[in-house]
Amino acid sequence: MSISPELLLHGYSIGIFPMAEHRDDPEIFWVDPKRRGILPLDGFHISRSLARRMRRGGYQITIDRDFAGVLDGCADRTETWINAEIRSLYIALHRMGRAHSLEVWDGDRLIGGVYGVVLGAAYFGESMFSRRTDASKLALAYLVDRLRQGGFELFDTQFLTSHLASLGGIEIPRAAYQRRLASALEKSADFTAPPVPSAQDVIQRNTQTS
Repeated sequence: MSISPELLLHGYSIGIFPMAEHRDDPEIFWVDPKRRGILPLDGFHISRSLARRMRRGGYQITIDRDFAGVLDGCADRTETWINAEIRSLYIALHRMGRAHSLEVWDGDRLIGGVYGVVLGAAYFGESMFSRRTDASKLALAYLVDRLRQGGFELFDTQFLTSHLASLGGIEIPRAAYQRRLASALEKSADFTAPPVPSAQDVIQRNTQTS
């Protein structure tokens, strides 16, 4: 393996992250965007339609129940930057307790999820996927709530997509990101401690400050 899990964590600590050109490309390169996507934890927007979907239920949220399944769900698309080495690296980080997933289930079927890396009070969101309408939005709503409850202060989304922008994501310059990263790395947070909340609790907590 050309990159070790330890080197990967060091990369995150200095503000860079790895990608591959496509799933069959054996090469990995480091990315350091000039403008970084983040989702301010006090700026997440739960829309009325998403709140209605959350209250309707019919889904289950779990933490770290199927990390590999989430990883594979994120890679299950025509174009992906997740090659075999990246997959192995993040599974290794998960076994080290440094990478975590949040899953959305319909019965025993995994319909959505998100995974990322934890260092200090920073959560580096890697990727998310959805096999049902709104499953990725459900995952993000419960993820943001978990990060807030667990004491995180930085949610790094790497890039800003229109989907993330609609939910409160913003772009900041590299230097501003580095300052936020340095501050978050000096603190501690816990991804696994908060219990999975009810939909109503998530809605209430994330509309009071939206």
